Order: sequence, then structure tokens, then C-alpha cells
Amino acid sequence: MELFLDTAKVEEIKAGLETGCIDGVTTNPTLISECGKKFEATIMEIAELVKESNVKWIVNAEVTQVESSTAMITQGIYLSKLHQNIVVKLPATIEGITAASCLARKNIRTNVTLCFSVNQALLAAKSGASYVSPFVGRLDDIGENGTELIKQIRIAYNNYKINTKILAASIRSPFHVSAMALIGADVATIPFSIFEKMFKHPLTDNGMMRFKSDWETFTARSEIKQVNFTR
Repeated sequence: MELFLDTAKVEEIKAGLETGCIDGVTTNPTLISECGKKFEATIMEIAELVKESNVKWIVNAEVTQVESSTAMITQGIYLSKLHQNIVVKLPATIEGITAASCLARKNIRTNVTLCFSVNQALLAAKSGASYVSPFVGRLDDIGENGTELIKQIRIAYNNYKINTKILAASIRSPFHVSAMALIGADVATIPFSIFEKMFKHPLTDNGMMRFKSDWETFTARSEIKQVNFTR
């Protein structure tokens, strides 16, 4: 399963790059507005980070002009030209999916977002979308089962050998990430705070403390000198 960072913060993206564990970035107007930066400038800054890293990241850039399919098509074409790795995010509405169909015919990759049903996921696939983004956490928030939706979409897509990738969004915990992997999501996009938590386990921390303590005790009782690894 691929892991994307759901953020518009450059410092978080840089940290993700350093681990070698992140495959892409998703952004949206809300995340960009929280950074206090201009929309286009932020997308370009993220794209340049990807370019400099020589990693074939996917950078998801969401349209902001959602009043009509024509407006989304125009903006989608513009966004796609900012960088070769950009995927255009469109809402799972009739206008958004109509735009996705048009952009797909122009060989522009798209991600149909704000998906909350199998029907929407099927329509996204029919449009030729590269990705569909079901929102797991938001469904859980209203008493529905977001994980079950991912499972149902996986079954439907497998039935017809659909190539559209399932990008699980609105991830709220490390448990969500592992659940998505177990049921076959192609991608999970996660906040940086959740990404950091994925590295953590109390037994790992306790084990490291024990190893360190045992080694310090051993070296204190022996004449073995500490190896200088900095030379």
C-alpha cells in the first residue's frame, strides 16, 4: 500500500521525504488556507520539492472552481501543466465526474474525492479517474463504517478488474492505516501526526531502553572502549 502525506506544510513533506516511506502528497483548499499561503504558490513549492528529490511522488492538487464542470476542466488543465506529477482532485458530484471524464480523455490524471458510497466509486471508475478517495473518518463520525466502505469498493473493483486506485482518506489513527492495508486499499493518505505515530510502539521503546542500559552496564564493567563511529 502506498502512503501519501495529507498536508500542505513544506516542512512536513521534507521530513516525509527523508524517511523514504512516503509516495506522494494530497492537498486541498482547507489545508492550503491553513498555511496562510497562496494556492498556486503552495502547489508549485510542493512540486519543486518533489522535483529536487528525484522521487516520483504524486502531488494531488484540488480544483477550487467547482461551480461547473467547464470551470473544473479549465482549472484542471491549468493545474496539470504546473508539474508532470500532479493529479487533479475533483469532487464526486455529477459536475466533478463529468470533468474527470473530459480530463481523462486528455490523458490528465484525476482523483475523485469526497466519495462516500460504492455508487460514487463506480462512477469515478467509469469516468477514467486514476484515483478515488473515500473518506473513512468522516463516515465513522456520523455512525457509519468507513472501513466497510473501503472493503465494499475493493470487492466491486476486483469484480470487474477496475484499475482506478482506492485512496483511503480522512485517516484518523494508525489503526485506520493498518485496517486499510488489510482490506486492500491501494493508497492511504495520512496527516503527518499519524505518520509519526506509525513508527511508535511501547515495546519498541522499552526494548531500546533495555538495550541501551544493558550495553552501558556491560561497557562500565569491562575495559572495552566505546567505538568512535564518527571517524
